[in-house]
Amino acid sequence: MTAWVLLRGLMREARHWGEFPLLFQQELGTQNIVALDFPGNGVLHGQASPGSVAEMADYCHARLAQLGHAPPYNVLALSLGAMVAVAWNERYPSELDRMVLINTSLSPYNPFYHRLRPENYPALIRHLLFGSAVQRESLILELTSALTGNAERKSVLAQWTAYAREYPITRVNILRQLRAAASYRAPPAAPSVPVLLLAGQQDRLVDVKCSLTLAHHWGCAIRLHPTAGHDLPLDDGAWVSQQVKDWLDIDM
Repeated sequence: MTAWVLLRGLMREARHWGEFPLLFQQELGTQNIVALDFPGNGVLHGQASPGSVAEMADYCHARLAQLGHAPPYNVLALSLGAMVAVAWNERYPSELDRMVLINTSLSPYNPFYHRLRPENYPALIRHLLFGSAVQRESLILELTSALTGNAERKSVLAQWTAYAREYPITRVNILRQLRAAASYRAPPAAPSVPVLLLAGQQDRLVDVKCSLTLAHHWGCAIRLHPTAGHDLPLDDGAWVSQQVKDWLDIDM
């Protein structure tokens, strides 16, 4: 059975998927789901983060082979993870079967002021590089989630802060990941596999225009969530799962 590989974004780890893998598994009826941590994050927090998106793609290629998963793979990826998926398809075109890319942005298709909203720069620099675990995770939650329930937000923040304290990411690795994302340039041609783009219209981190522009250039399917933010699987994992299932039903 073709494995679904889940890739998170900047400074995130596999545990940040929360309940989503279970929802996804139930909706698609698949048992073969693999959530990878990039070096520098999660259980690999003691390692140096790759210096480029291409190196992150190389890591996915090698790690899945080590785990005994044979290609082709399906990939569902968020933000920086989606950049890695695009690079992976470029470097190993026979390995991927299809991609679901969530709230991503890519140079040269998207300008820098859409890829990362400028109004967030001061807070990101201050808290990501110099803030405490609570300050950093609080900012990330504020910028990436549109959850409205106060109790739910407190629960997520407490969980994320615990993750950050157990597997702390170094300032050097944060900078390496930021540099990798900023310097990556996607190939001029559309990916060689079917692509579904998902985006939250209330994304405060990345402008939804990025996904709309990619859909236009690539001629691929796109679905927009009217109330969700950047972390779509957190805000509405059931919706993400349903969109993927519907797309697969049409595509297959």
